[in-house]
Amino acid sequence: QERSARLRRWYELMMENREELARIITAENGKPLKEAQGEITYSASFLEWFAEEARRIYGDVIPASAKDRRVLVLKQPVGVAAIITPWNFPSAMITRKVGAALAAGCTVVVKPAEDTPLSALALGELANQAGIPAGVYNVVPCSRQQTAAVGEVLCTDPLVSKISFTGSTATGKILLKHAAGTVKRVSMELGGHAPFIVFDSANVDRAVAGALASKYRNSGQTCVCTNRFLVQKGIHDEFVEKFAKAIDKELHVGNGFDAKTTQGPLINEKAVEKVEKHIKDAVSQGASVVTGGKRHSLGKNFFEPTLLTNVTTKMLCTQEETFGPLAPVIRFETEAEAVAIANAANVGLAGYFFSQDPAQIWRVAEQLEVGMVGVNEGIISSAECPFGGIKESGLGREGSKYGIDEYLEIKYVCFGGL
Repeated sequence: QERSARLRRWYELMMENREELARIITAENGKPLKEAQGEITYSASFLEWFAEEARRIYGDVIPASAKDRRVLVLKQPVGVAAIITPWNFPSAMITRKVGAALAAGCTVVVKPAEDTPLSALALGELANQAGIPAGVYNVVPCSRQQTAAVGEVLCTDPLVSKISFTGSTATGKILLKHAAGTVKRVSMELGGHAPFIVFDSANVDRAVAGALASKYRNSGQTCVCTNRFLVQKGIHDEFVEKFAKAIDKELHVGNGFDAKTTQGPLINEKAVEKVEKHIKDAVSQGASVVTGGKRHSLGKNFFEPTLLTNVTTKMLCTQEETFGPLAPVIRFETEAEAVAIANAANVGLAGYFFSQDPAQIWRVAEQLEVGMVGVNEGIISSAECPFGGIKESGLGREGSKYGIDEYLEIKYVCFGGL
């Protein structure tokens, strides 16, 4: 009850300070202010959710095989949890983990991304105001040069019982190796390569709206962003035409603090160079630039929202996660072909498809090799729902009633001699 009350107060303080917290995010990573405000609401929702879940950590009583025994199952906090978070959602990726950990009774050490430490520290200030005791929520900011060393310490120190990481698959594999030495509990939310399939039966206007939201949120810098568009031949041209018009009409590149901005800068020049590399590779192999395709005149980290057609599965942009405002469109003929292309990746975080055929919806939703499926929806994240992937996209789930289990040990108690 005490943990629940403190988490609830922390949630309330986040909502009271929503504007200031959002401005910190925009200043740190360039995210448009409206999106940053949305992130704070989303971020706070995990504290509210787990404040409620804290009082629902139920054990169990199992009928025993012997009359003189009683069999109990207890759930206990795993211990100190190391929380390693990325720069693209510098607030929500913390509360989604920390809310569950604190609700379970764990203490946490948060290592925020080197690009965005201020959001983590601001949350710490509000945690203090909420009455969360000193030493329960700890923040360890560090420079880019020290990141690997700090990560290794957190993953190898025997005092740490649990590692929760959100970031790239490559980094996740390194942390898993470090954690193996002391057999720590781990949960990993790693890279994605989300397919977005539009079938001939789809409502094209709704699919375009979903595509815009899924691809260009945070300038394409989210782990569940669409990375590959697969559009069936019957509606391919109509979809591309309407998508291009929507991009030109509704997306505005600019300073994140400008009210009309929907696309801020990418996080650094390296990110921009990757987008350029993917476009250059695709065009060299026959892809066509429908709109965008180059850096924006505002500055070196700004890039035009880009749409490519005549894309094939041999191009880099369909083999790697771009993490930028690039939408490559592949034309396909059959449902089986689309599912095969979608499932060819070694990762499986999110996947989306648009269809108005009920039988097809069931078939494809079950066949897609991803942890989360959006059917006729481009935005699927919420505190109530289990967030996570399969294959090399990670281990475990965050949010939902399942998220707190990542921070609990199950203890079996056999009570004999009765």
